[in-house]
Amino acid sequence: MKNRTAMFMTHTLLIVFGIIWIYPFIWMISSSFKTNSTFLTSGINPLPENIHWDNYIRAWEVANFSGYFLNSVIITLSTVLIVITLSCLTGYALGRVKFPGRKVIITVVVALMFIPSGYTIIPLYELMKMLGLSDSLLGVILAESSGAHILFILLFAAFFSRVPQEVEDSAAIDGAGFFRTFAKIVLPTAKPVIATAAIMQFIWTWSSFLVPLVLTLNSPELRTLAVGMLSFVGRYQTDWTGMAAGASISLVPVILIFIVMQRYFIEGISGSVK
Repeated sequence: MKNRTAMFMTHTLLIVFGIIWIYPFIWMISSSFKTNSTFLTSGINPLPENIHWDNYIRAWEVANFSGYFLNSVIITLSTVLIVITLSCLTGYALGRVKFPGRKVIITVVVALMFIPSGYTIIPLYELMKMLGLSDSLLGVILAESSGAHILFILLFAAFFSRVPQEVEDSAAIDGAGFFRTFAKIVLPTAKPVIATAAIMQFIWTWSSFLVPLVLTLNSPELRTLAVGMLSFVGRYQTDWTGMAAGASISLVPVILIFIVMQRYFIEGISGSVK
């Protein structure tokens, strides 16, 4: 009886905390169906009096979210591909290849995690400007792909370090070289880690604000969805319901990606930790 009571209390407490946790998301979705006047007077009430789909139409067409959405897709997918490729190769080298100074390099790589990204925005902008890539999608992609993606490198290094040496030895006996062994034998086993890094990098790049803002100041048509939220902020007023609709649109791909790949995400994290 005591166990049932304790379990009931625990579940009730978790449900309450769960509702509190997801309430801002529910409130944002419901606000996207309200008018601006209703938004300001309804307080924390999440239920709209009437459904107003015109907020989504205004966000998609008037605020140019259709163009921002395409820019976000191009930048995010390209960045994920570049980051995964570089992190995977670096992680394999640090996890499998024993060379002088390996521990020093790992220590330096880990230390780079503590450098705030905002400190590098000025040299990053100057570099893109010097290369003639400012105010271009390619410049944003390279800027988002730059930097030390330490977490992913460590995930791949931890995973590859657990691959049995006999696997590489048997591949060498069959005539496979270093890169062929990596691409054909070792890499296919890292699908969970690849999915984990892809999900996390997708979320970070999709929601990135500072780098796309700085590199597209003179070209508003190249903005991403995160930067495009500024379209709803005027000098004298803010279109709150349009902003809520835009935020809801921008969250849909993130939610879908996570739902589809959550199994690989959990396997990748648990596998690397082991």
